[in-house]
Amino acid sequence: MLLSRRTGLALLSALLATGCAHAPTAPQSPPSFPGLQYTSLQGEPWPVKRVALPSTSQAHGLSGALEVATVELNRGGPNGTLLFLHGLGSYSKSWRYQLDAFAAQGWHVVAMDLPGYGKSDKPEGFPYTMEAMAEAAHEAAGALGLTRPVLVGHSMGGQTALAYAQRHPGDVRALVLTAPAGFETFTAQEKTAIEGAFTVERITGATEKDIHTSVRVANFARWRPELEWLVEERVQLAKDPHFRAYAHANVRSVSGLAHNDGVREGLGRISAPTVIVFGEADLLIPNRFMHPGTTRGVMEVGQQGIRGSRLVGLAGCGHAVQLDCPAEYNAAVEEFLAGLSAQE
Repeated sequence: MLLSRRTGLALLSALLATGCAHAPTAPQSPPSFPGLQYTSLQGEPWPVKRVALPSTSQAHGLSGALEVATVELNRGGPNGTLLFLHGLGSYSKSWRYQLDAFAAQGWHVVAMDLPGYGKSDKPEGFPYTMEAMAEAAHEAAGALGLTRPVLVGHSMGGQTALAYAQRHPGDVRALVLTAPAGFETFTAQEKTAIEGAFTVERITGATEKDIHTSVRVANFARWRPELEWLVEERVQLAKDPHFRAYAHANVRSVSGLAHNDGVREGLGRISAPTVIVFGEADLLIPNRFMHPGTTRGVMEVGQQGIRGSRLVGLAGCGHAVQLDCPAEYNAAVEEFLAGLSAQE
């Protein structure tokens, strides 16, 4: 199966939300994008801490200890811990409308840049599968002393959270799956086509105008001027000398996402209370060039597979639902967490 130019661009737009991909060649050094500023909506800097993951490094034969960057707020918050995991091409700043808000409500809040993204290391030898991402997140949680966190994952981060909960069920309090990847089924031909769509020629030729259009169209239904930082940071990242390592991580992650049927097939093993929050106007799930249908239809697959899970669709909201419709999204999550506490 060959992708049409239109299909390739549609797939490309998913990455252009906050990141991009180049050819899978990456330097061995662990860049951390020092120019990225992690700040609250009010412009207050978030504290960024790097956490070493020696077990993950050893498991994948990496030279030196892999380190990931984390943002931590309100340690000791009485409600428990929320661990936020971002989506493909993104980083902790994608939770800009959530971290301070939930910390103010009494939650201990931690956001993690997954390996290859944001201020975390970007080793070429890391496999970037969802299972490897989940193990990295689990080791980071242990290193930070997090006890049974609620995992809040967006898109790729949602699929990572699913793998985490399947592999370490006793270490997860609950799951907040935000427009999660992992429920959609792809044939072998479709997987090959998806991987083939991410080439250096298609991506390096993108102009700033192309990036802006892709960000708005692919991920948002309610674009606002205050979101322009997404485009500005993406353009600046492309000028960073370490961008190729980050791009390599994107390419490998796409392969990891495509070849991950085990997560969907193992939904029945998840025992943690779960809510699935998604935008009804999501243009990325399902891939409509391959699978005509609705986002709700895909998310229902997950709801049916995870016993007792809840499904919350937000009308008029896109794929980056936590950024596109923050008030509605936060309210849905707050309701779920309140019910969780009451149940316990």
